[in-house]
Amino acid sequence: MKTRCAWVTESPIYMEYHDNEWGVPIYDEQLLFEFLILEGMQAGLTWLTVLKKRENYRVSFDHFDPNMIATYDQRKFDDLMMNPGIIRNKLKIQAVIANANAFLKTKDQLGDFSDYIWSFVDGKPIKNHWENISQMPAKTAISDAMSKDLKKRGFKFIGSTICYAFMQATGMVNDHTVDCFCYKGL
Repeated sequence: MKTRCAWVTESPIYMEYHDNEWGVPIYDEQLLFEFLILEGMQAGLTWLTVLKKRENYRVSFDHFDPNMIATYDQRKFDDLMMNPGIIRNKLKIQAVIANANAFLKTKDQLGDFSDYIWSFVDGKPIKNHWENISQMPAKTAISDAMSKDLKKRGFKFIGSTICYAFMQATGMVNDHTVDCFCYKGL
């Protein structure tokens, strides 16, 4: 039997996500955008809630294509608000559209979004050595700086705690506990 991080439940979707995605470094800018959006959607909810709706999000938000999302009008917004396959929170849906625009503006100003976002960790993952999940921070000085800079660029639903969860999900930090079978592989 595999030893996993203590936060992982017996849910197959959670185990699959933990084993194959969480903490694996992502450099594809569109996938980074997807995770940034999904982490914002999680605010006030569990990650499992978001994971269960992830495929619906992909379909509903044009596979997280920021060029498409940036063109959403009131009709598309209204359709999203009626969509039971996603979290129908007005402010979060508005944030997705704002974030697509901020993403495109950031790319125009700085070039590759991946290079920009990874610059917060000097381009390489931080490998932590937590014995248990109670040692993991909810945010760090790096996530504070990321949040502040993203907000300055027009991003929404991007507080420091969301940024740290984003960093964990996208492998900017390896926060698998040392007893987890994934820890050594990353």
